[in-house]
Amino acid sequence: MLDDELQVVLDQRRHAHRFRQRLTVELPLDESALYQAAAGQTQIVVGGKAYLGFCSNDYLGLARHPDLIATLQDGAAKMGVGSTASHLVCGHSSYHHKLELELAVHTGRQRALLFSTCYMANLGVVAALAGRGDSIFEDRLNHASLIDAGLLSRAKLKRFRHNDCDHLDTLLAGASGRKLVVVDGVFSMDGDVAPLPELAAVCTAHGAILMVDDAHGFGVLGEHGGGCAEHFNLSSTQVPVLVGALGKAFGTFGAFVAGSNALIETLIQFARPYIYTTAMPPALAAATSTSLALLRNESWRRDNLWQRIAQFREGARQLGLSMVDSTTPIQPVLLGDDALVLNVAAQLQQGGILVGAIRPPTVPEGTSRLRITFSAAHSFEDVEQLLTALNEAIPLSARRPLSAPSKRDTANGDVSL
Repeated sequence: MLDDELQVVLDQRRHAHRFRQRLTVELPLDESALYQAAAGQTQIVVGGKAYLGFCSNDYLGLARHPDLIATLQDGAAKMGVGSTASHLVCGHSSYHHKLELELAVHTGRQRALLFSTCYMANLGVVAALAGRGDSIFEDRLNHASLIDAGLLSRAKLKRFRHNDCDHLDTLLAGASGRKLVVVDGVFSMDGDVAPLPELAAVCTAHGAILMVDDAHGFGVLGEHGGGCAEHFNLSSTQVPVLVGALGKAFGTFGAFVAGSNALIETLIQFARPYIYTTAMPPALAAATSTSLALLRNESWRRDNLWQRIAQFREGARQLGLSMVDSTTPIQPVLLGDDALVLNVAAQLQQGGILVGAIRPPTVPEGTSRLRITFSAAHSFEDVEQLLTALNEAIPLSARRPLSAPSKRDTANGDVSL
């Protein structure tokens, strides 16, 4: 009976062109490609065929860097594969501790705390800071983890129009209890950057706490890859709660929260996803320390990334593609129709290029898009190949101005992959 009921729902989703499917990624056909990422290798192998990938979040091309691989191997040889326990039992190694100290310095905060995933970090932080009698205010296009965190906290959750500081100001005026404002630094489906200086000013005026999930900004924005806070030169007073992901520009895995001594101690005592979860493998923490040094010191990666983004946006403009106002590695091409998005993505795959085909409920109705992401590992030729393929795959009838999704809400809050 249950299987029959579930199958009906699955069939409905498939019929609506919204059925999600996984790709099984294999080893590179040429194993030396692992060590050539910085030179332009962005190969993804699926089903024995190599594709040019424009769908990962490896923004700086560090995931296959030989120094990270060597550090991971060395760390595993010294500490083993697993951490064996939670941080509060016996899973907190010297590698974890070293990385937390380095992340605190990198973000200009007193301390940092590692989490196994960014989803868990968001759940843990929000629930530790807000509960019954408090109010949480979230951007309508926030990542699903932030929305879930607000719902699970039992605080009163209100959502303000995307990047609309005036709307937030109005909502805050009538709030009571602790007021927590939660936003993405860079929005994962549109690629636009939150107006953090203005948001911080509104929070200050109302005595609210600003929490920023900068998963897609760390490593990319800022002179040294410090993310949105460094990009806008915002202090820990203006952004007291800062969350970052390690599985994107850092090229490894996990997440962290940076802030004051009091904040981090509060999370250690009360953030359930931290307390009751096995710590990330020590070797991964060691590899992330290596990654942090590379992203801070090798500014050429960001320089190359910006060049590829500018090249793509100019080419897309010449082709008349409908774009979102994004200057980050996330460059959506809006098509609107679910079936068309799947068809174009399939044509690109047949031509040897992988991009994300994003449809509701991940994005608002009517704004289905190709989510194209760029890396410092992409070459000029890679981007030209992508533009040529898009020109061949996207019909002229689909190259019409579409309303940007920035002012629209999603139906159910599932706003990101």
